[in-house]
Amino acid sequence: MQRSKDSFSDKFDWTLCLLLLIFCLISCFSIFSAQKEGASFLTSQIFWYVIGSGAVALCLYFDNEQFRKMTWYLYGFGLFLLIGLLILPASNFTPIINGAKSWYVIPGIGSIQPSEYMKIFYILALSKVMSLHNEETIYKTIKTDFILLSKISLVAFFPIALVIKQDLGTTLVLIAILAGMILVSGITWKIILPIFSGIAAFASLVLYLAIFAREFLKKYLGIKEYQFARINSWLDPEKAGDDGLQLVKSLRAIGSGLVSGKGIGNIDVYIPERHTDFVFTVIGEEYGFIGSSLVIILYFLLIYHLIRTAFSATDAYSIYICVGVISMITFHVFENVGMTIQLLPITGIPLPFISYGGSSLMTNMLAMGLIFSIRYHHKSYMFSSKSY
Repeated sequence: MQRSKDSFSDKFDWTLCLLLLIFCLISCFSIFSAQKEGASFLTSQIFWYVIGSGAVALCLYFDNEQFRKMTWYLYGFGLFLLIGLLILPASNFTPIINGAKSWYVIPGIGSIQPSEYMKIFYILALSKVMSLHNEETIYKTIKTDFILLSKISLVAFFPIALVIKQDLGTTLVLIAILAGMILVSGITWKIILPIFSGIAAFASLVLYLAIFAREFLKKYLGIKEYQFARINSWLDPEKAGDDGLQLVKSLRAIGSGLVSGKGIGNIDVYIPERHTDFVFTVIGEEYGFIGSSLVIILYFLLIYHLIRTAFSATDAYSIYICVGVISMITFHVFENVGMTIQLLPITGIPLPFISYGGSSLMTNMLAMGLIFSIRYHHKSYMFSSKSY
C-alpha cells in the first residue's frame, strides 16, 4: 500500500491538546483560589505549563525508534540522580523537605524531584525490554515468559529500591506502572495470576496486621510507631490528632460544597498545602459535586483517549509506552481523589495536570509528549480501514 502524506494538522492530536488546555485552566483557577495572599504559585504553574508545552513540542521531533535508542541513557541518568540523593549530604543543594531528601534545588530554576522524571524513564525502559524480548522470541514458552519476567523485575528493582524509603507515593506509582505493563507484556496468566494473587494476599495481611496486630510488625519487621500515623489518620482521622487534621478538613471542605459548590473564590476551610496534593478539595468546595464529577469525567475522557491511542499504535514499543502512561495517570487520579475523601490513605500523590508542582507537571507533560509523538509519527496508509 502507498503511504499517505498527512499534513501537520492531520497528524497532530488536537483532542489531547484540547484536554490539556482544559486541565490547564482548571489548574490555574484552583491554584489561584488556594494560594495565600502574596504567593506566586499561579505564576509558577503557568511557567511550568509553558515549559511543559515546549517539552511536548520537542517530543514531536523524535519517533519511537529514536526514543528506543535514548532509553538506556535516560534510564541511567535517572538512576544517577536518585543515587546522588542518597550519597550527597543534606545541604542547600539537596535539602531535607518534609522529612525526606528527595529534591535537588537549583538556583534560578527551583526544586527538581528526580523520582518524578524517573517515572518516564522507567516506562521507556520497561517498554524497550518487553518489545525487544517479544521481537526476539520466536516460540513462547513458560521458560521464555520467566526470562521476560526476570528482565522486567531487574529493570523495575533499581528505581523502586532507590525511592521506597524516601517516597512511598512514587513507589506505589512505580508498582502500578509495573503491574499494568506486565498485564499486557504477553506473559502467560499461569505465571501472572499466582504472582498477583500472592502480592494481593501479602498486602492484605500487612494491612490486617497494621490494624489489629501492630506489635507483630514492630517486633519482626521493625516498624516504628510513627509509621502507623498515616493508617491512624486514614481509619479514624478525628481521633488521630494533628496527623488526621488534614483529612478531617479535606472531608469538611468537600462536604461543604454540597451539590453546586460555593462559587469561585469562596473558600472557608483552611487546609495546609492545599494547592498541591489537596487541590481536589478546592474543586469540591467551590464547584460542589457537579464540578468534582465533571473533573473526574474529564480524566475518564483522557484515559479513554489514551486507550484509543494504544489500540491504534502499530508497534509493540508504542503500545507499551501508552499502557505505562495510562497506568501512571489512572493510579494518580484514583489515589489522589481517593485520599481526599478517605477511601485511601494519604500518600502525597498529586492530581495530574491540576496540582501545583513543577516536577509533577513536567513529568505528566513529558508523558503526554510521548503520546503526541506516537500519534504524530503514526504510520497511516491509503485504503486502510484502521483509523485514529
